[in-house]
Amino acid sequence: MCITMSTITPMTAETLALAVAMAVASGLIGCFAVMRRMSLAADPLSHVALPGIGIALALRIGPMFGAAALLFFGALLVWALEKRTRAATETMIGIVFSAALALGSMTTSGEELIDALFGTRSILRTSELIFGLVGAIAVIVFIVARRNSLIVMLVSPEVARTAGINVGRLNLWYLEAFALTIALGLRYLGVLLMGALIIVPAATAKGLARNLTGMLCMSAGIAVLATIIGTWAAAWLHRPSGPLIVLTATSVFLLSLARKPA
Repeated sequence: MCITMSTITPMTAETLALAVAMAVASGLIGCFAVMRRMSLAADPLSHVALPGIGIALALRIGPMFGAAALLFFGALLVWALEKRTRAATETMIGIVFSAALALGSMTTSGEELIDALFGTRSILRTSELIFGLVGAIAVIVFIVARRNSLIVMLVSPEVARTAGINVGRLNLWYLEAFALTIALGLRYLGVLLMGALIIVPAATAKGLARNLTGMLCMSAGIAVLATIIGTWAAAWLHRPSGPLIVLTATSVFLLSLARKPA
């Protein structure tokens, strides 16, 4: 796809606010994904959005809504299969991903497929902006409010049940929040790169922070920093923002490796 000045649109204050909110949600949700060893699951789960994007484009509605609908369904399916078969979450995501990728390649083609894979900076509809901001705030509130329960469930599901935590329901909520976060970032990073914004800042923060609160704050901060710098660089270079956001986050990770261990 040829990127021209007409293709790259300037980022408005509203779009920037959504991008920052999406980045915060990505940083927070990514911390628990890293601790749950779901690092490799973020990328394939994002591919579940492809059929939804294709259907939304065919119906001429916002791609974000189609992606969110399929991701919600995919997360629910992963949860149900995991509960029924007792297989690992990443195994179930891999199975659902394969079917979704096949369907997505059939329903999306040409320039639409390129935008879906790598993201686009086209102008947001008002409905997409509202949905994105509400969704990002919902993810942030969920993680902040249930962080202790998520940690207990991560350490020992049996202890969590003893403490009165509904492990099955909490796991479903987390998977749905994970799916929603992916849907929020698809416009900026696309199907291929969204998983990186969830995992890379969290992996960086894990190596630098001394406690959970520090890890959450640091991961969210790195994700926001990468989003702002990557978006600015994309506007300056007239390139899609997704690759530059991921490269910025990866650069921060590499710089963090130079820090001497305590």
